[in-house]
Amino acid sequence: MRRLLLGALGAALFAGAAGAQSLPVISQNPPDLRWREVRTPHFRVLYPVGLDSAAQRTAGRLEAVHGPDGATLGVQARPLAVVLQNQTTVSNGFVTFLPRHAEFFTTPEQGQNLGTVDWLDGLVVHEFRHVNQFDKARQGVGRVLGPLLGDGALGVAAVGVPQWFFEGDAVGTETALTRSGRGRIPYFGVGLRANLLSGRRYNYQKAVSGSLRDYVPDWYVLGYFMTSYLKTHRGPDAWARVLDEYYRFPFYPFSFSNGIRRTTGLRVEALYARTMADLDSTWRAEQAARPAPTPVRALAGQADTRVFTQYQYPQYVTDSTVLALKSGLGDIAQLVLLGRHGRERRVFTPGLVNIPEQLSAGGEKAVWPEFRQQPRWGQQVYSELKVLDLKTGRARRLTHRTRYAAATLAPDGRRIVAVQTTPAYHHELVLLNAATGAVLQTLPNPRNDFYQQPRLLADGRIVAVALSAAGKTLQLLDPATGQVQNLLPVANVNLTNPQPWGDYVLYNSPQTGIDNIFAVSLRNGLTYQVTRPIYGAYHAAVSPDGRTLAFHDYRATGARVVEIPLDPATWTALGAPATRDAPADPYATKLAAGEPAGPRIAALLAAPDSAGGPRYGVRRYSPLAHAFRVFGYGVVQSPAGNAVSVGVRSQDFLSTTQAFAGLSYDQTERTFAGTGALSYQGRFPVLDVEASYGGRNSTRYFDRAAPLDSLRPARWQYARVLAGVRVPLVLTRSKYLQALTLGAYYLHERVYNYPATLRNRDETGPTTPLHALQTYLSYASQLKQSARDVAPRGGATLLATYRTTPFGTALQANQVGAQAAVYLPGLAAHHALRLRAGYQYQQQNQYNFAAAISYPRAETSYISFDRLAAASADYNLPLAFVHWSVGRVLYVQRLRADVFADVARGSSLVTVPVNGVPVRTRAYQDFRNGGADLLALFNVFHLRTPVEAGVRIAYSSYLQRVVVQTLAFNVRL
Repeated sequence: MRRLLLGALGAALFAGAAGAQSLPVISQNPPDLRWREVRTPHFRVLYPVGLDSAAQRTAGRLEAVHGPDGATLGVQARPLAVVLQNQTTVSNGFVTFLPRHAEFFTTPEQGQNLGTVDWLDGLVVHEFRHVNQFDKARQGVGRVLGPLLGDGALGVAAVGVPQWFFEGDAVGTETALTRSGRGRIPYFGVGLRANLLSGRRYNYQKAVSGSLRDYVPDWYVLGYFMTSYLKTHRGPDAWARVLDEYYRFPFYPFSFSNGIRRTTGLRVEALYARTMADLDSTWRAEQAARPAPTPVRALAGQADTRVFTQYQYPQYVTDSTVLALKSGLGDIAQLVLLGRHGRERRVFTPGLVNIPEQLSAGGEKAVWPEFRQQPRWGQQVYSELKVLDLKTGRARRLTHRTRYAAATLAPDGRRIVAVQTTPAYHHELVLLNAATGAVLQTLPNPRNDFYQQPRLLADGRIVAVALSAAGKTLQLLDPATGQVQNLLPVANVNLTNPQPWGDYVLYNSPQTGIDNIFAVSLRNGLTYQVTRPIYGAYHAAVSPDGRTLAFHDYRATGARVVEIPLDPATWTALGAPATRDAPADPYATKLAAGEPAGPRIAALLAAPDSAGGPRYGVRRYSPLAHAFRVFGYGVVQSPAGNAVSVGVRSQDFLSTTQAFAGLSYDQTERTFAGTGALSYQGRFPVLDVEASYGGRNSTRYFDRAAPLDSLRPARWQYARVLAGVRVPLVLTRSKYLQALTLGAYYLHERVYNYPATLRNRDETGPTTPLHALQTYLSYASQLKQSARDVAPRGGATLLATYRTTPFGTALQANQVGAQAAVYLPGLAAHHALRLRAGYQYQQQNQYNFAAAISYPRAETSYISFDRLAAASADYNLPLAFVHWSVGRVLYVQRLRADVFADVARGSSLVTVPVNGVPVRTRAYQDFRNGGADLLALFNVFHLRTPVEAGVRIAYSSYLQRVVVQTLAFNVRL
């Protein structure tokens, strides 16, 4: 989900900031939004005021698919809440059972995978299939766990179901129940097609777990073809029967594979092998029947490595120079110039690109949209235009707080045409001044057609893809007169990426079964096939002299920018335009035939909004009045996500209020604690309250007198109340991911069962309460990472804390701590260096706070000093990128190392007798530790999400011996 890119940013950068609160910050909407609710027999649709028409339409669509969407699984889903998010420009949708609800983001995507179905209609069919998949778990073991765990039982019962099934089955459902769907779109599966036809048929371990060297299709692609193969060969209800077998008892390795075997006689590996063989033979036969491919010339300078690398969205800057977007497993997205001679030249590294699906250059400038989140409100994500001066290499933000999802420069670089979808779900074409970003004109769109990838002609007219209820067409729009002309008949044909040239408009279409570039004549409406690729040709661009056509040509090792002469005499005349796409795979038609309600649902989704339908009642929705909703109880995941707890969790549908109560385990001090926490996040500062009772485990000098032999471990209990505020801000606006959080908390703590013989003599008593204030500031700026990077290769972090007891109570302590780090590139690709330093000062009159900076590694216990200065250097490097399989159990992708050195000096005031007179002096302890972490990134039991674990071998100068420690598992998201 693309939402994770932004939503997880704050969590990733705030990690370890201050541990004072246990409830994470979740993306919020601005508090001034007013919410409404539409209720139907099976759904509650929550939406902001102004989105009424789209909410009513979505509610009607949800009711229409409620029965058919789950029919082949044998499920009738329970009532569900659906939240329409209209403040973000991220194109996404998701379903979760923590808490159980769905969210639809109302900005449509601009890419080829949209197909010919309205964006929200596609979300209805795809995401509601996930609801049915989850509710399928309410049987067998799931039926037993439900009363014990709440909605969390759905996740526990489905723990063995691979992600490829969830996403692939949902793609199959959207393909079967609509006239489009990704299964009908060649671009969706082009990577797998290229792999198979290039002889790259990977084993199941690699296919399901991924690779850091080769392109491996994602969950959606792999899952669509595997689930569809079984449906078309064993019946539409095949997966319902598999899941019935699985849910009888799912808690053992390969239980899902065994469910397939008991139902079909095939293990999952055999199902995968048969699917790949079926696709291979089908696609090879299709390829053999096609004409010979068009000879192309690849632009010089494109890296030809063993690692999957792509060059996409070409745009001519001069007749011999092309601007393209380079990306891949070893590269973060960057704009490069390619020429007919010489190596590529990097010109700019953009920030969080709103996946362009097109790039635009004109007048020695380039333009593209980038996401920019409102710092505090994670659901308010803008899509702003960036303009790059190709002569100077400098970029500037042209628009502020806008929603432009696609944009194109005029050939002279003076104007821009952009697409935006308003919060009311109205689609618009907007003309902008390219120098100032000012809106010159918003074109009328009374039918609310959705526009994709517009282009400006030299005479000021606009050509764009237009999607309506009847299908897609190419439209020629004249902003001066308001005239609109359809260049092609409105049909169920997936048109994308128009490119005007002379008396023609070039465009992408899969009407031949793979994606080709076609042309339509502006004079007579006749169409022509321009290219004949092997796998797919995309994003045509015409050179300034009109003699050469560039496009990116897909291949198994990554797309490459190629050129061909632009000569209409070599094109293949097709005559009348196509009215339907050719099948992209052997399954789509059969899937539709297995859905009795398919034609009815497809017809409903193709009906215009004016066709009517039921209108449901609307009422106000108050987030505060619905703040508490318990969704998990019993054994639950802790809100911080780092432990399993016993308790209850609550979270409202708009994520403004979280609550947790339970028993958890502290992995650092190895103690248990009972905790209750409440976090209200609907206002600018996050308001937190937390109460806990548990144990402490620490080592310290207790008498602080010579001889220094009083270092003792101590265990005791505490009761704690924490209350305060924090302000989490996401500040990303470039290739560096940036976040800042500020927090201030009041702490009340009382200790019990403190070892009396180990107390300081001046400590007033074991039950004397502590009243403390603690504040912190955390900032992080980190360069985006490629899949092969093992650590950030640029950036800096800062963590500053201040803790004190200002209320004049018996227990007194003060602590100031600051720690900073810088990240630098290493000596080779994907190597990284981190330099870190910190200082902690505290007055431990009767109390010692927990550490505020990182302690030297390889030490087995924490010593609380009055002063602690520490520094470290880490050199992270990959050792090997591998594809090692150990049967069905283990698949290793990468070996890496972190070579480190830690130095620290701690000191405390102690009393030393001098000539019989006690004298206060300072005692020092130095640490000179070093070692290496050796880690492996691997998958177990065919699970797609890799984990990383390993061993630390280090020398402890304090212990004066080598320490070997097992490193905890780290899940890589």
